[in-house]
Amino acid sequence: MSQNLQRHLLFKGSKNSGTRGSSWDPRSETSTAFVLLIHLSLHTVDEGFAINPSCSCIRFSSGGRGGVEHGTFSSPDYPRPYPRALCLLYTFLAKPHQIVELVFTDFDIYKEHLDCTRGDYLKVYSEVGAHGPGPPGVNEYSKWSRVLCGNRNDAPPALYSHDSALVLELNSGDKESNSTGFIGTYKFIDRRNFETNGVLVPDSDCDYVFNTHSNKPSHGRFYSPRYPSSYPSNTQCYYHFHARKNERVKIVFEESFLQKSDESCLNRADTIKVFDGKVSSAPVIAMLCNEIVGYEILSTGPDLLVEFIARSKTPGQGFKARYQFLPDDNSIEDVEKTSEGTSVGPAVSAATSSCHQVFRSDKSTSGKLISPLYPAPYPPKTHCHYDFLARGRQRVRLVFEDFSLQRVTGNIIDCESMDSLDVFLDVDGRLEKMASFCGEDVPNAIMSNGPKLVVEFRGVYSSRYSRGFKISYNFVEDYGIATGKQLLEFPCAFVYNSSSRARGVVTSPNHPGLYPRDTECNYFFHGSKDQRVHLHFTHFDVEGVHPCEAVSASDYVQISNVVNSRGTRHCGQLKELKVASKKNFMRITFRSNDRLDGTGFKANYIFLKDNEMVSVNKPVIGGCG
Repeated sequence: MSQNLQRHLLFKGSKNSGTRGSSWDPRSETSTAFVLLIHLSLHTVDEGFAINPSCSCIRFSSGGRGGVEHGTFSSPDYPRPYPRALCLLYTFLAKPHQIVELVFTDFDIYKEHLDCTRGDYLKVYSEVGAHGPGPPGVNEYSKWSRVLCGNRNDAPPALYSHDSALVLELNSGDKESNSTGFIGTYKFIDRRNFETNGVLVPDSDCDYVFNTHSNKPSHGRFYSPRYPSSYPSNTQCYYHFHARKNERVKIVFEESFLQKSDESCLNRADTIKVFDGKVSSAPVIAMLCNEIVGYEILSTGPDLLVEFIARSKTPGQGFKARYQFLPDDNSIEDVEKTSEGTSVGPAVSAATSSCHQVFRSDKSTSGKLISPLYPAPYPPKTHCHYDFLARGRQRVRLVFEDFSLQRVTGNIIDCESMDSLDVFLDVDGRLEKMASFCGEDVPNAIMSNGPKLVVEFRGVYSSRYSRGFKISYNFVEDYGIATGKQLLEFPCAFVYNSSSRARGVVTSPNHPGLYPRDTECNYFFHGSKDQRVHLHFTHFDVEGVHPCEAVSASDYVQISNVVNSRGTRHCGQLKELKVASKKNFMRITFRSNDRLDGTGFKANYIFLKDNEMVSVNKPVIGGCG
């Protein structure tokens, strides 16, 4: 052990440490030395094979006969500030069939530079040969996978090795800081827990085929390369799912961490595309690019194709997903029963006050949903549960035609204490209440954020004046957008060509109802060579706070003049907004998160040549009328 490191580990409170200038306390020496003895009994501390001779190394090795090894690690002197001019290597060595998992419970490394490569930093080496010839370690030629500094929000949820070893390099500069360093837990886990269940395609690195067989399980898992460690750059993987003719494919992306951002998928180098068929020319069901949890997909036919492409210089953790081959008649819990267990069939009896209905798009793409006895008053103590299940690119859309529920007297409207209709969405793999409606105000139209939507009606009271509700439901693929030509290569994308229509209207999905959550829609405007696109937003209600970033959990409308550029973001409630393209192309991106809802936007568009531009589209500056 280097003399400098030994001094800081043994005498963390002494006046010789040079950390905080406090007086020496012999009790601190005894206590710290005792802790170090315990630490050394579990781990080996030596000079190791390091980047330079001044670095010291602490090794954590997997051993013992039972279970998975685990423990804690921390920076010197934690939770007090770590020493200056420090170079310390943490080497974690697992068994050949294991990988290393590190989780920071606290993290505070002084950020002197934004890129974290100078001053104080923690470098992560994920590719370290632990069982090859020579000692494991890093040197001046080793390539780190990432470098960390800042606070807890800047640290990843977890770090994983690519192989059975991982090294952390802690460096501190000469600049004084009160940063306290880090503490975390390590664990050696079995890499066989992350093996894809499909058959690897010959001569490929990560292409898999999944076929349904009577003698094999109808479900399994698949992962991005090297998951849970970061996937390699320049990766292209295809996962082919083939069910029987009378089966469908269900996929749930339990975790997907590509990049941490709210950027449009059109601007990202790493993407996951899901095609509703055998080949990449099939319609795209979903396009994932940022971070998402519990995202569910159900094919319309027996085939599904997942494409994973990674071209970024900073790969993310990747994804883990599960799949299941489902018979047509069992794609949902298709048991339409009352709470007492008596089957009532596809339509609820007019005399019952308890009901459960399932609406599936393969049975009917549209219909009416009414409360019991509608338009007569519904019975007291009514409790109805309605499940909607879509497939492929479809979303569930509900349009309220009539709404009249018994209202408890009082000025304050609290739907929890009166008859109400609750709407639930699938968020992060769990049902979450989107809205609760009560009284007699007709709600705005609603659209699901995926293939599932649940409605629950609680009619505790009854009145001869309360008719209940009448709802029109549709399983739609166009997101309720009535203009433009829909493109198949994106889940929600529309093109507007001046050659087809010189002017028209463009709206957010489901307008004038509430736009769906967790949704991205792109609108592409193409004019002739000498034309420009002019947009006049007459309605704009998009939840968010300027500058409409992820840090404020903002939905946004983004306008750009290049397909892959970010452009300018708009959000909030605007009375009107006018924009014009610089050339003959414009792209609008609408993106919503899983938080709040708005009624979106409506805009008039027109393609004009420069000599056709009217002055009203340009603001008058420094003049009157």
